[in-house]
Amino acid sequence: MQYVLTVIGDPASRPLTPALVDAARHAIDASHSRADGVDWLAEGIACDLPFEGREPTITQALVREALGRAPLDLAILPAKGRRKKLLVADMESTIIRQEMLDELAEVAGIHEEIAEITALAMAGELDFEAALRERVGLLTGMSAETLEAAAGRMTLMPGAEALVATMRAGGAYCALVSGGFTCFTGRIREICGFDEHRANQLEVIDGKMTGRVLDPVLGRAAKLQALEQLAAAQGAVPSEACAVGDGANDLDMLGAAGLGVAYYGKPRVRAAAHFRVDHGDLTALLYMQGYRADEIRVR
Repeated sequence: MQYVLTVIGDPASRPLTPALVDAARHAIDASHSRADGVDWLAEGIACDLPFEGREPTITQALVREALGRAPLDLAILPAKGRRKKLLVADMESTIIRQEMLDELAEVAGIHEEIAEITALAMAGELDFEAALRERVGLLTGMSAETLEAAAGRMTLMPGAEALVATMRAGGAYCALVSGGFTCFTGRIREICGFDEHRANQLEVIDGKMTGRVLDPVLGRAAKLQALEQLAAAQGAVPSEACAVGDGANDLDMLGAAGLGVAYYGKPRVRAAAHFRVDHGDLTALLYMQGYRADEIRVR
């Protein structure tokens, strides 16, 4: 078969029923494509629907319409090359639930000021680098111990450890590439088992934050560059990579990857991304690549 449509639900609620799968199959046929059976990847959670067709975007739109309000995510990929050799993941609001500058600000008692700038930057309403420097400037003079307090607030998104462990078991190289800070990404790298991490560095002198980010700033362009560099280092090309993120600074990276997924993305990101997860957890990225439930590992 030429393409594979994957239908995915939240593992916590297992919403995918045979009736919904039948509705998806009929919608594929109605799009002048030809479906070829159902391959269940995880009962109640995910299945593959291989098909032949010339207009996969039309096919996906018709399937989405047929499924109505069912809380399911859809992805269509070419049948060949679904499993990716590289994972490049944003961290904040993607691998972890938090935005760490907001957490630092809350510890420092200036949350409202910083959170507003964060929201605008992630939505693409402000220049990322300028917004980052402005927010960090508000932390001038704070004790480095605040970083430890904020780090203790980090919690993983559901499926984060499984995503990394499973892709590594499948031979993929996994990198955490964040517009946040190395003092946080280093910890998450260890917890999740990423092969490496890249992020910005806060300047700390005599145990206090100076309010400066050391150059160069890892922003939107640097994330794309990281994807390209990491792919080349693995003897691969960006189309052989899976990338995931939620903010406007992830858009170039998501657009270049063969599987670029907006994970509960901001509206602008959801509108631009070819692939989206709006209902499931991070294991959805594994099902999009054709991994089965019995292949999914936890570190």
